[in-house]
Amino acid sequence: MIIERATADDLDVLLAFRQEAASWLTALGTDQWQRPYPADKLLSTIEAGVVFMVRDGSVTAATITLTPEAEDGLWNDQELQEESRFVNKLTVARTHAGQDLGGRLLDWAGDQAYRSGAQWLRLDAWTTNTPLQGYYLRHGFEYVRTVTEGGAVNGGPRVSGWLAQRRAVPGTAHGFTDLVGSGTRLGDA
Repeated sequence: MIIERATADDLDVLLAFRQEAASWLTALGTDQWQRPYPADKLLSTIEAGVVFMVRDGSVTAATITLTPEAEDGLWNDQELQEESRFVNKLTVARTHAGQDLGGRLLDWAGDQAYRSGAQWLRLDAWTTNTPLQGYYLRHGFEYVRTVTEGGAVNGGPRVSGWLAQRRAVPGTAHGFTDLVGSGTRLGDA
């Protein structure tokens, strides 16, 4: 499997990928990702060079967004002073479920964060998706807190405010052929 930056040509694949994940999450009994993700917002993150694709031959097996930018209102001022990378939209195709591909992507992200000088790999997860929270805890993340106010829509309730972090550490056991390049700082396109 290879990992590489997404391009604008991947937009439709990523939108379909998210829809597949939303259907799967509904079947599990969670309301996570039930609103369609805006294509223009996704294209903006692709163009910023922070969306990555895992490809297994011609099949998209997984995706992850890894950014130096924190979402507004989640992390406090002291935490924002610490160099960090933030995981978003980690998604594994159902065709590749059960292979710990998500865990390997988290290890890759930790390595990328470390190589870029970050101390922390951080994420926010859906506040009501306790199985997902448990997944992150099993993969070495430590719970920080849950932020419930200040959502994106009119400052209402936040749906993705369960915060966790783990130290950024070097590692190559993820098993991907990394086409991103170890010398590339995340955020550089």
